[in-house]
Amino acid sequence: MFKRLITVGIAGLLGSAAHANLITNGSFESGLTGWTAGGTQLIYPPAVVVTDGASGCCFGEAVPADTVVGGSDEAAGTHGVYFVDDGANQTLSQTLALAAGAYEIGFDAYAPQNGFNNPFDASFNGTIANIVLADYTVHGQNAPKQWLHYSGIANVLAAGNYDVLFRYVTPGTGAAADVVIDRVYVLASTQGGGTPIGPSPVPEPTTLALLAAGLLGFGAVRRNKRS
Repeated sequence: MFKRLITVGIAGLLGSAAHANLITNGSFESGLTGWTAGGTQLIYPPAVVVTDGASGCCFGEAVPADTVVGGSDEAAGTHGVYFVDDGANQTLSQTLALAAGAYEIGFDAYAPQNGFNNPFDASFNGTIANIVLADYTVHGQNAPKQWLHYSGIANVLAAGNYDVLFRYVTPGTGAAADVVIDRVYVLASTQGGGTPIGPSPVPEPTTLALLAAGLLGFGAVRRNKRS
């Protein structure tokens, strides 16, 4: 399948109003500011596209604005992130510092019809504040051309750094399904319950020392083999 991708770059926020959302640029209205793309990028890395229902953002297909009610406190914008590469293991991530307490977490995802019609599937995982909210194959969802909402409550037990991570994987054997995401959020909440979580793990000094020793030993073995 010949692919022609229309992407946009946006320099700066489209408004100065402050939101309760603790995610930086959760609606992608300022491009990928605050986010880190990783993994295998190949031909088409995760890209910000127009989602206004009119622009042919996704290889000619128009994606409507995300107007899901009851998720993010931010108004529906006109941009989202498009995962599309046919041989990818891509990630998009952000780390944020959270105090102990309860948080509402979530995001929205959309499967364009032309990608859904492709013969090969794609797997997608959405994790916020270390809680897996979505882990599915696009064909398995069987819901193209509609925004789906994924949410939960995170009960943060201790202040620390918490990860937001999206992963998109395709087989690399042909044209695969696509995913668009938008309106990622973490909001302080008064709701009780939820999934108890701790901070993202950080290697302890002992672990780091053992790792360094192992690397030094490996280097010594390699030097001996060369000699």
